[in-house]
Amino acid sequence: MGRRISSAALAAGLTVTCLAPAIAGPPYQSDDPEPTEYRHYEIYTFNKGARSKGDLAGASGIDFNYGAAPNLQLTATLPVGFDFPSNGPAAFGLSNIELAAKYRILHQDTFVFDVAVFPRVFLPSGSRSVGDRQASVLLPIWVQKDWGKWSAFGGGGCQISAAGRSHDFCLYGGTVTRQIAPTLQLGIELFHQTADGIGNPATTSLGIGAKYDLNDNFHLLGYAAKGIQNARTANQYSWYAAVLFTF
Repeated sequence: MGRRISSAALAAGLTVTCLAPAIAGPPYQSDDPEPTEYRHYEIYTFNKGARSKGDLAGASGIDFNYGAAPNLQLTATLPVGFDFPSNGPAAFGLSNIELAAKYRILHQDTFVFDVAVFPRVFLPSGSRSVGDRQASVLLPIWVQKDWGKWSAFGGGGCQISAAGRSHDFCLYGGTVTRQIAPTLQLGIELFHQTADGIGNPATTSLGIGAKYDLNDNFHLLGYAAKGIQNARTANQYSWYAAVLFTF
């Protein structure tokens, strides 16, 4: 799953891990190259958001992932966006539905890293109040390396918008996690996004995340990040929380 909280989404008004194998990606903004296990499901019920320029915006929804074939994951995300502007009434509505497919092209057991492509299509928002009214596509590549209780993953790509080149941007991120206990994983992430439009500066954030396994099928995920570049105008702070069902 991809759970990017971008300044692009905020400007438009829109803005948990199983025991084996380990799941990377959520709750971090950087994704990972590990697809959902073949013929298995990962379903996230999530809430995410950020504060920017005095506005508080984000989304709650469902992120559905299915292992359609070995090394192939199909994803659909259905978000309901919310926006609490500093000046004006609150807004709610169906935001940008996301459709994606992750394919792992290299394995670290035969290569140095796991490597995957994960193209993602953002459909036009179903609301005039939240989300982006233009379709866009994100074209990233993600890599991962595991050793013992440690894991490092990240990568990046660019998002191309139907609204024109002035709204295109690129994002890059890297995460390091450690399995602290059999049911608890902690991690730290550095994430950067280039400017996505006139008046929307580039932003860099530093975040921490946690995953806790209640059992083999139910997992809790949490993440909090603080902007360290253009924080006041682009990303004062952001968060992500989810319950993950795996089966």
